Amino acid sequence: MSIFIKTPEEIEKMRVAGRLTAEVLDYIAPYVKSGVTTGELDRLCHDYIVGVQGGIPAPLNYAPPGYRPYPKSICASVNHQVCHGVPGDRQLKNGDIVNLDVTVISDGYHGDSSRMFQVGETSLQARRLCEVTFECLWLGIVQVRSGAHLGDIGHAIQQHAEKSGFSVVREFCGHGIGASFHEEPQVLHYGRPHTGIRLEPGMVFTIEPMINAGKAAIRTMADGWTIVTKDHSLSAQWEHTILVTTTGYEVLTMSAGTSARPDWIG
Repeated sequence: MSIFIKTPEEIEKMRVAGRLTAEVLDYIAPYVKSGVTTGELDRLCHDYIVGVQGGIPAPLNYAPPGYRPYPKSICASVNHQVCHGVPGDRQLKNGDIVNLDVTVISDGYHGDSSRMFQVGETSLQARRLCEVTFECLWLGIVQVRSGAHLGDIGHAIQQHAEKSGFSVVREFCGHGIGASFHEEPQVLHYGRPHTGIRLEPGMVFTIEPMINAGKAAIRTMADGWTIVTKDHSLSAQWEHTILVTTTGYEVLTMSAGTSARPDWIG
């Protein structure tokens, strides 16, 4: 598959889709507390995307080859769930960490972002994992510029995660995005600098490191979607949609409630 270089008109549509996606995460944040079910969070997000924003939740009924249709509008991955957690009757409790992954389609274009939420008083390890994973995201983002390579992104993420005593999930990665949910290129969260595809202005892709507190090994649950750590260790993920510009990068999934880049990451 070829990589689609976005036109100025397409980029403007993706800015809108990205902002709407971030605003869903802003909206849902106050509801992420002890006692709420992941299914209720999904319902709230669905109603907000469809009823308030006039958008479409991309995950709902999404069915890539080999998968059954995804049954919900967001992904909600709790504690040792790595990604693609299917919302349901599970109640969040004090000490949980949860990743909410939202993708909004607006005017035919996708915005994709996820954030970690901490419920009540979490453990030191959980807080550290969420913090380091957020730093990994931004260390990857700041590598993005015309002429850089995809391997630069993965290397920066892998170095920081492993230096911090954590591991990088290998089986899932970031991806190109635009009129389709998943496009080329694949954006690995590990690798060697100066390797891989050279970045060009107009490329748009996600960076979404999945970092485990224990070993990197994962397995798939019986629902065919939910991915968990094999050793039952905690896992965290953050995600943004990124545009390569002539001067560097632009984060398309920003909003009033988006956490700022850590000060020490230049």
